Amino acid sequence: MTPTSAAPEAFITLDATLAHWQAHRRLTRRTIDAFPEDQLFTFSLGGMRSFGDLALEILGMAVPTARGILTDDWSAFTMPTSGAKGDLLRAWDESTPELATIWTQIPAARFHETMTAFGQYTMAGHDLVLYVIDNEIHHRGQGYVYLRALGIEPPPFYDRS
Repeated sequence: MTPTSAAPEAFITLDATLAHWQAHRRLTRRTIDAFPEDQLFTFSLGGMRSFGDLALEILGMAVPTARGILTDDWSAFTMPTSGAKGDLLRAWDESTPELATIWTQIPAARFHETMTAFGQYTMAGHDLVLYVIDNEIHHRGQGYVYLRALGIEPPPFYDRS
């Protein structure tokens, strides 16, 4: 196919990237909510961590990564330690608008700068964002396996509304 006009430089806008990320976060939240309270932090397979622990990792990376891209302060990564489903969901819900607020403050050029996140991930800001999103998707997939093993149908993976 021959293009009729010059293609824009960007494949996806910053706003669309955040919308994509937030859609994944909505689906992950529904996955957390699908777990029985007594299984969220206790059930695992094959020596893997519980989905509650995986969700805490996701929670502990999202806002701190956005904040680190904005400020270059990477000291914020701490794993929340709550072992209650309600506390996890509340923290998730509080982090969602916080992520959006921080995101709108990040200058576009920062996503092209190389940085070292949390003392261990050296890459461009846009690659850090994709890493965090990919990590969330990977862990949510583990949660889907756990839910199915518990006899629970997980939320449809394609419904990120």
